[in-house]
Amino acid sequence: MADFSQPLIILIALLCGLASRTLGLPALIGYLTAGFVLHEIGVTAGSWLEQLANLGITLLLFSIGLKLDVRALLKLNVWGTTLVHMVVSQGFLLLLLIGLAQAFPALNLSMTGAAVVAFALTFSSTVFVIQTLQERGELQSNHAILAIGILVVQDLIAVSFLAVTAGKVPSIYALGLLLIIPARPLILKLLSVSGYGELLTLLGLALAIGAAEISEVVGLKGDLGALLIGAMLAGEQKTKALAANLIQLKDLFLVGFFLSIGLGGWPPALLIGVAVVLGLVSVAKPLLYFFLMTRLHTTPRSAVLASTVLSNHSEFGLIVIAVAAGLGWVAPVWSSTLSIALAISFLLAAPMSKASHGFYRKYRNQLLSHRSMQLMDTYEPTDHVNTLILGMGRVGTGAYEALAPRLGEAVLGVETSLEKVTHHQLEQRRVICADASDPDFWVRINLKEVEVIMLALTNHPENIMVAELIRSMGYAGDIASVVRHEEHSEQLRSLGISAFNLYAQAGAGFAAHASDSGDQ
Repeated sequence: MADFSQPLIILIALLCGLASRTLGLPALIGYLTAGFVLHEIGVTAGSWLEQLANLGITLLLFSIGLKLDVRALLKLNVWGTTLVHMVVSQGFLLLLLIGLAQAFPALNLSMTGAAVVAFALTFSSTVFVIQTLQERGELQSNHAILAIGILVVQDLIAVSFLAVTAGKVPSIYALGLLLIIPARPLILKLLSVSGYGELLTLLGLALAIGAAEISEVVGLKGDLGALLIGAMLAGEQKTKALAANLIQLKDLFLVGFFLSIGLGGWPPALLIGVAVVLGLVSVAKPLLYFFLMTRLHTTPRSAVLASTVLSNHSEFGLIVIAVAAGLGWVAPVWSSTLSIALAISFLLAAPMSKASHGFYRKYRNQLLSHRSMQLMDTYEPTDHVNTLILGMGRVGTGAYEALAPRLGEAVLGVETSLEKVTHHQLEQRRVICADASDPDFWVRINLKEVEVIMLALTNHPENIMVAELIRSMGYAGDIASVVRHEEHSEQLRSLGISAFNLYAQAGAGFAAHASDSGDQ
C-alpha cells in the first residue's frame, strides 16, 4: 500500500506556512502549527524528518559561522547589551519558573530544569529578525547591524552550551581540527573555482556536513565543527555568496525541526497555561534592551527599532530544550511547551516591530532624552553641504569621485559601515558614518542649502523609505536614485524622484566607451 505520509506532511506544512505569512507572521509559526495538526490527524514521521531537522541545525550553525565579524561583536553596545540582558533575563525567568513550580507541584520542574528553561528563553529569534528586516529593506541599517550582532553573540553562547552538554570527552585527535587553519587557502581556492550556482551550494554542504562528521569522530559535537569551519571562512567575498546560496536550503531543512516539535503532541493543559505566561513575558524584553542599549551609547532610534525586533523568544531555545530533554534535565514535553511560548511571542512581536517607526516618531522628543553625552560627542560636522551621496559603495564612490573635483568639500558621503567610512577618510573623501533612514540624522543637516541628494543604497525598498523620509522632513530639492529594474524606475518617478537605471544606462555608457575607443 502506498505511503502518503510524506506528501501529506509537506502539503500541510506548505498550507500552514502560507496561512501564517498571509497573516503577516513568520512562516515558522505555521510550521509549528502544522506539526500539531499532523499529530492530531495521526500522521507520524519517519527517520527522514529527523535527518532533515539535524541537517538544518548543522547548516544553521555553519551559516552563523559564515556571518561572524569579530570586530562588530567586540563593540560594547553589542556584547555588553547581550550579556547583561541574558543574565538579568535568566534571573527573572528562573524566579518566575521556581514560583510556578511551587504553586503547581504537578509541573515536576527541578531547579536544574527551571534553569535550563529560563536559559532557553533568554535568546531572540534569528529567523524572525532576519526575515522582518529583510522584508522592510533595513538589513544594512544601524539598528539591523546592532540586532544581528546581538543575535550572533547569543548564538555563540547557545553553541557553547550545546558543546558543553554533548556528554562527550574529546579525544586527542580533536586537536586535528586546527588543521582547518592551514587548509583555508585551499578551501578558498575551491570556492573561487566553483562559480555561483549549484557547485557552490554543493561545496557548502560538503564543508558543513564534513566538518560535523569529523567533529563527531574526534569526540566533539558535530554542530561545533560546522560553526568552526564557517567562522574560519568568514569575511571573504565568496563566502557571502555561499551564505546566500545556503539560506533557502537551511530554512527548508529547519522546517523539519519545527514540524518534529509539533509532532510530539500537545503538552498537558497546565503546561499550556505556563506556555501562555512565558509567551507574554516576551513583551518585557524590549524595555530591558532599550535601557541597556542607550546606556551603552546607542542612539535612541536604533535602540527602539532593534529592541522591538528582538522582542521574541528563539527557535534556538527549542534546540537547547531538545538537548536538555535528551540528557534528562527536563521532560520532553517542555519542547512542545516552549514551542507554544515561541509562537505567542511571535504573535506579539510582529505588530510591535511593525509599529516601531511610528512609535519613535510620536515619542521622539522624550526618547532623545536618553542619549548619552559620549554619543553626542561622536557626531561629525555636516555643514556647508551642496550634494549628499547616501551609500558609499562602488556606485556612490564613483559619483563622489566625479563630483568632488568640481564641488570639493560641498560633497558629503554618508555610509553606515564604520570600516568603509574609515577607508574613505583615509582616501581624503568627506564621508561620515550615519544612518540615512534615521530622522535624527536629517535634523543635523541644513536641508535648505542642499541642492541634490543621491540615493545609492543597497536595495530599492531602502531607497524608497529614505526618499519618503527626506520629503517628510521638508526637503524640496532634487532626489536621484539608482535602480536595477524598470518597474522600480516608474515607482520612483511617480514620487518625483529621478531614476538612474544602473544596467540600462551603464550599457549606454559602455557602448559610448566602445565607440570612442574605436575612433581613436
